[in-house]
Amino acid sequence: MVARRQTLWNSALPRILAYVLLSVFAFLMLFPFTYMLATSLKNSTDVFHFPPRLLPYSPEVRVIEGVEQAVYRFDVNGVEREYVLIEDERRNFGFFTTEELINADEPRQSEILVQVPIDEAIETGETVTVGDDDFPIYQVSINGDTQRLVMAYRGALDRFVDAQDSSQVTYAVARTAQPAENIEFQVGNYSRAFGELNLNRALVNTTIVTLGVVVGQLITSIFGGYAFSRVEFRGRNTLFLVYLGSIMIPFVVLIIPMYRLMVTIGWENRLVSLIVPWIFTAYGTFLIRQFFITIPKDIEEAALMDGASRFRILWTIFVPLSQPAIATLAIFSFLYAWNSFLWPLLIIGEGNTPNHVLTLSMIRLRNVFADQPNLVLTGAAIAIIPPIIVFILAQRYFIESVASSGVKG
Repeated sequence: MVARRQTLWNSALPRILAYVLLSVFAFLMLFPFTYMLATSLKNSTDVFHFPPRLLPYSPEVRVIEGVEQAVYRFDVNGVEREYVLIEDERRNFGFFTTEELINADEPRQSEILVQVPIDEAIETGETVTVGDDDFPIYQVSINGDTQRLVMAYRGALDRFVDAQDSSQVTYAVARTAQPAENIEFQVGNYSRAFGELNLNRALVNTTIVTLGVVVGQLITSIFGGYAFSRVEFRGRNTLFLVYLGSIMIPFVVLIIPMYRLMVTIGWENRLVSLIVPWIFTAYGTFLIRQFFITIPKDIEEAALMDGASRFRILWTIFVPLSQPAIATLAIFSFLYAWNSFLWPLLIIGEGNTPNHVLTLSMIRLRNVFADQPNLVLTGAAIAIIPPIIVFILAQRYFIESVASSGVKG
């Protein structure tokens, strides 16, 4: 029995370690995306909170005499109570200690026995020398007992009033006081992005361009792949190799000729210039051709003997059987068109906001709202979420295509 348990443990240990490592790497990969989504739901103040927090928090407010006041939490006699800050009501306090406890080099680091309003302490006119500095001596009343204490330093404190009992008052520095906060998702950031920042127009433009490119590449790749895989004509293989070799031409070599062509035919600053030049893809044709080659010729010959045309064979036999390859090409085309940046920047320009796609709008968003990272990340979330949804919905076909096609000749 012991030997069996040891054997089971030895066989399970590698699997457990593999799951742990995969979970760690998955967390590291997903955390930036998760933090981006969480930050897109924060207000601008919460973004700069230190230490950083994942969940979005918003300060709690109370309406006092018709005015919204921020709520802070204070520990009073071991009980946490809520106080509201009274704006523009500060009071000067003295921070008192003994000669033995005072820190001459850093007075604010001294052990303070009591803090008392300056106007309630009685100055004796005497001083005590600690180190190289002189500190004044005051008579301070503590719980009805008057004591002679040294004032280490003085400072102004803000006035806070109990949210339930206005007669209860305390003083503290508002900047260092603990605010009362609640988890609150700022979904209004997305409404602001679509409205005030005009990302709705950019999203529509991006969708139009992406759909045009994806549909165009699917149609041309399916027809091209079928022609190069099933239709016999002179020079087919040579033409295919030349067409496939165009993949090796860097995009930077094509920028100037394509730009001049768009200007010549009047497509500059128009969305059509983001669609038509990209509906032909040698990679897509190669991918579909490789998949079509794996389909048995007997099926095609039987359809031809039954009188089916090549067009009917293509759309009723080849296309349904090639869904994994088509889905893979659609994913790649979608991601390329959705995230395209350089070509839209050149042919549309940063100033032509009505024809902006999301990648161009993100530049403007980053420049205008550089001090509000939550809005910048809201725009980033709007740009990133659709491709993620598309990939999740189509990943089954993508994995099937990788496993069964593309490597067969």
